[in-house]
Amino acid sequence: MTITQLHYVLAVAEHQNFTKAAEKCFVTQPTLSMQIQKLEDQLSILIFDRSKKPIELTNVGKKIVNQAKNIVNEANRIQDIVDQQKGFIGGEFKLGIIPTIMPTLLPMFLKTFIKKYPKVKLKIEELTTEEIISRINDGHLDAAIAATPLENENIKERVIFYEPFVGYIPKHHRLNSKKKIDISDLDINDMLLLEDGHCFRDGVINLCKSFKNHNVDKFQLESGSIEMLVKLSNEGLGMTLLPYLHTLDIKEREIINLHYFNEPSPAREVSIIYHKSELKMQIIEALQDVISGIIRGAIAFQDVKIISPLPK
Repeated sequence: MTITQLHYVLAVAEHQNFTKAAEKCFVTQPTLSMQIQKLEDQLSILIFDRSKKPIELTNVGKKIVNQAKNIVNEANRIQDIVDQQKGFIGGEFKLGIIPTIMPTLLPMFLKTFIKKYPKVKLKIEELTTEEIISRINDGHLDAAIAATPLENENIKERVIFYEPFVGYIPKHHRLNSKKKIDISDLDINDMLLLEDGHCFRDGVINLCKSFKNHNVDKFQLESGSIEMLVKLSNEGLGMTLLPYLHTLDIKEREIINLHYFNEPSPAREVSIIYHKSELKMQIIEALQDVISGIIRGAIAFQDVKIISPLPK
């Protein structure tokens, strides 16, 4: 049994196809098939049921795949130990970022990080929290930046910063005359929200439900982007809440529509998250240091109330 064979098994388990798995492993399909067959012969079992389309794992194959993930992770840890001993920070690093953080945070730190750590090859994807958790657990992401806490036993979290919510309240809205607003002022029935699947949406719902028992089925207008929520709000279709960093890009003529909360301001916790196996920690720590250093000067709020991104 070899680590290479286990890599091949994991690739077939993921893609449910020998040809696609071979392409991902940069080997020929006969080579990959031969090595998996050799492993099955050695163990005297079948890992895959080849009669099914797509290919499926056998019952024992599922157990082998779970163990193979652990073995491959531990094998990768050896290289991590060597890199840390040498003080090397480099190599490929796959990072996921949720949609409501990506457009504001990434431009703030990416250039600085690349300049400081030129040997790190970042591969960045915009993914939902659900997709991120799945990919971290499957070993397809090294880390991610997301709203926390997630309460997932397989994932560790390191808080980077707390990002306050800011009200975007257009002219003629019932709250427009208030210089500062309270959480108790919010009414879920005149709130524009992101579409389902965004944790920021869930945070806003949790915020409103903590004070009033509103019927969330009454939502009529939802959007896939925060920028669209601002446009809809400008059309008089309701108010919305923005993550603080998004307010830094608000047009000058729209700044008048920003209304801050009385302290403690509702806020979301933003963390870098990674698998409990703690691989590539030197790069994770480098990312945390760079982002924390940059964000410290951008967010000056002192007293905040953390709102859970998890639906209640």
